[in-house]
Amino acid sequence: MPQSTGPSDAADRGAAIIERAFLAYIREFQRYTLQARLRFEARDWRGALKDSADRLDVYSSLVAATVEHLKDLLDEQTRDRATWRAMKDAYLRWVQDRTDWELAETFFNSITRRIFTTVGVDEDLEFPAAGMLPTDPEHAVADMTESFLCTPTLDDAVRRLFRRHDFSVGYADLSGDSAQVARIITAHCAGTPVASLEIVRSVFYRNKEAYLVGRVHTAAGTHPLAIALLNPHGRIKVDAVLLTEDEVSVVFSYTRSYFFVDTTRPAALATVLHTLLPKKRPSELYISLGHNKHGKTIFYRELLQHLAATDEQFVPAPGVPGMVMLVFTMPSLDMVFKIIRDRFAQPKTTTREDVKAKYELVFKHDRAGRLVDAQEFEHLRFDRDRFSVKLLAELVTEAASTVSVSGDSVIIRHLYTERKMVPLDLFIRSAAPADAAAAIVDYGHALRDLAASNIFPGDLLLKNFGVTRHGRLVFYDYDELCLLDTCNFRALPAPSRDEDEMSDEPWFYVGPTDVFPEEFLRFLGLSPELRALFLETHADLLHPEFWWRMQENHRAGVVEDLLPYAPSRRLT
Repeated sequence: MPQSTGPSDAADRGAAIIERAFLAYIREFQRYTLQARLRFEARDWRGALKDSADRLDVYSSLVAATVEHLKDLLDEQTRDRATWRAMKDAYLRWVQDRTDWELAETFFNSITRRIFTTVGVDEDLEFPAAGMLPTDPEHAVADMTESFLCTPTLDDAVRRLFRRHDFSVGYADLSGDSAQVARIITAHCAGTPVASLEIVRSVFYRNKEAYLVGRVHTAAGTHPLAIALLNPHGRIKVDAVLLTEDEVSVVFSYTRSYFFVDTTRPAALATVLHTLLPKKRPSELYISLGHNKHGKTIFYRELLQHLAATDEQFVPAPGVPGMVMLVFTMPSLDMVFKIIRDRFAQPKTTTREDVKAKYELVFKHDRAGRLVDAQEFEHLRFDRDRFSVKLLAELVTEAASTVSVSGDSVIIRHLYTERKMVPLDLFIRSAAPADAAAAIVDYGHALRDLAASNIFPGDLLLKNFGVTRHGRLVFYDYDELCLLDTCNFRALPAPSRDEDEMSDEPWFYVGPTDVFPEEFLRFLGLSPELRALFLETHADLLHPEFWWRMQENHRAGVVEDLLPYAPSRRLT
């Protein structure tokens, strides 16, 4: 039996335990970050993907271990609020001068929420989350970026930039790449002289890519800048130069895996990125940097601020209701909230645990720009009057194990948040013919990209795909999603009798993992024009040979290029 300690002693020792655990988290996070450069230089793409998944486990495993350690220390004081208030004060004294203090406070909150199963926010035992970036933009830019003056020419400035960010394997053609980058920037600025390049000091790594990120200064204003670097054959080359907010925003998309970027001042870096991408929330920028737990903390405060600024109610999300998820939103909010139903209608045979496992798979997997990032929340509290009567009745009826009403509050034990998109089936009904055609072509590209990342959506219906504000197709319904290499793609057997061909039921055995690509098109409900377009551009997706080839690539360890910019932006 652990020995009890006095409240002050227990608080100091408990705070020290949490601080050591947080420092261990930062060390592990930094180790993975520094390893990203080595992976990039060595072209160790499978190692890079593994690091991306493994890094996500560090936070949760350290929180779980710390909670158990504190229970052993505190014994009967484990849930003593006075002890935890003193612990919070002691912890603050130790971390308040750190340059990553906001991450340290969120780590403490993760511990207390696990101990007390906090519903909503308990500011007595938690550090209140900042709703805005706490760093002055001008100071952040000065601290986090480096300027390259265009003296005597822009070409010289680009060359100095590449030499500043040298790699052990070197550039394949530093002089040629510098000249190309300078020409592209000059053309984009339409004759306005470029004064300087202002570039974040750290390189952004993800999967097979590295990025130099910053902005271009001219007499007429500034332009965002992201220079994409690849290592195709053992030497570094420039692959693309992105110069618009939309292009750079897609690089930091919520449909992509998180970056590895070296910084001891995450708030300052997020502030710099916000100056380049003002349409992105601070929470989204933190998440893109790999600090998803703190990003979730900020998002919750952003949500509370949004609720305080409007009297709108939560309502069912547009689109065909899901058989597994209840989905709701708010008209002026660009997010949706997804709650697992208590019971799934036929023919769904999945379980609640299966659904959560699919979301966990997507969280750790390479999202390839085609899977929306879903953040998981527990024990949330909202005012009852913020829910429409129809929605609340559906929630408490269809998800009673998750949603309950207590007085004037609605308590939600578990949900996922995702970015709001226009369901593809709704989009093509109202879009101009050219836009609908482009969406269907990109739908096929989305299936290819998912296959290249070893993902099969399972349910290919249009309602399960969304159109982003950038016009990209993204899959967001994960209850039937699986790894591509677990599927058994088959050709449809030829009917032996005329009656077989006319039958509504298959006349042959269908295993639980069998997939028949020849049947995909019949379930999509496309108009004759869109059907013909899909056959023209993606007919190979309707034959098992394509899927067998992708499976063979994965067995051979091939990691495909899945780049967040159009092929037309590539230099070669």
